[in-house]
Amino acid sequence: MTGLLSYLVFFLIQALIYALVALGLNLQWGYTGLFNIGVAGFFLVGSYTFAVLSGPAYATHLGGFGLPVAVGILGAMAMAGLIALVVGIPTLRLREDYLAIATIGIAEVLRLVALNARGLTGGSRGAQSIPRPFQGLELGNVASNLVFLVLVAALVVLVYLALETMVRSPWGRVLKAIREDEQAASSLGKDPFRFRLQSFVLGCAIMGLGGALNASFVGFVAPTDFLPILTFEIWAMLIVGGSGNNRGALLGSVLVWAFWTGTGSIAQSLLPSGLQVKGGALQVILIGAVLLLILMIRPRGLIGEERTVSREAELGGDGRT
Repeated sequence: MTGLLSYLVFFLIQALIYALVALGLNLQWGYTGLFNIGVAGFFLVGSYTFAVLSGPAYATHLGGFGLPVAVGILGAMAMAGLIALVVGIPTLRLREDYLAIATIGIAEVLRLVALNARGLTGGSRGAQSIPRPFQGLELGNVASNLVFLVLVAALVVLVYLALETMVRSPWGRVLKAIREDEQAASSLGKDPFRFRLQSFVLGCAIMGLGGALNASFVGFVAPTDFLPILTFEIWAMLIVGGSGNNRGALLGSVLVWAFWTGTGSIAQSLLPSGLQVKGGALQVILIGAVLLLILMIRPRGLIGEERTVSREAELGGDGRT
């Protein structure tokens, strides 16, 4: 019974961390139409920034600041947002595909920096002994995970409520209007670049928050944790749940993570030992099949976007934000 509870808590923590990242992506893609395929890169920035700011002193690379966990989390969000600002300023004025090219490029550059800049990140060895919140309480493993689950759940609720308030405000309605018809939004005095940049930076900051929590939970980060497959997972979660709906992002995160871990366990138990190394490829194929099925049956995801009344209503009626 204790083992089942421990696994359930572990599963929920990881699913909720991914839910945070999916919420950030949903703000960018679901509400603004920004095609960010470098999610893993911003997740990486949050993880390593937290490790540097709140982790112990490392003999071979940067660290040892020992700042409080809350400061490390805020620093991770700020750094991810700063990099998003640097990427967004030159690309968001151009066609949408430039952002896709830039984000996938920056994600790979960041991973290679993490792999090769040993004095900064520890290289392939990564960073270890990353602290958790309330670590001084000396709780047992299950109790510590339960406390961490409560913290992550509280942050998910906080981010969800904040995003719901924002996307239902005039600011959020402008985002959706720009996504649907940029010229119409511009004709009513809106600056598409400014709103897109705000959405992109905020979404990436939320991804940095997810990275910081993941580093704190696992206690270890390495470049191999941030391969492009992570971006694929988050996109799958959003598409399955339904983009343009924050509840869909949460639902998709839990369902896809359950499917991902479930297929991994099944592959490990059923495949011969010589083929188990290919279990990861089988998982990707199965997730792809699920995505195809979802898009055929429910193109808008399990929980699709709520319908709006008109573009004038999206823009706040009188054109104010």
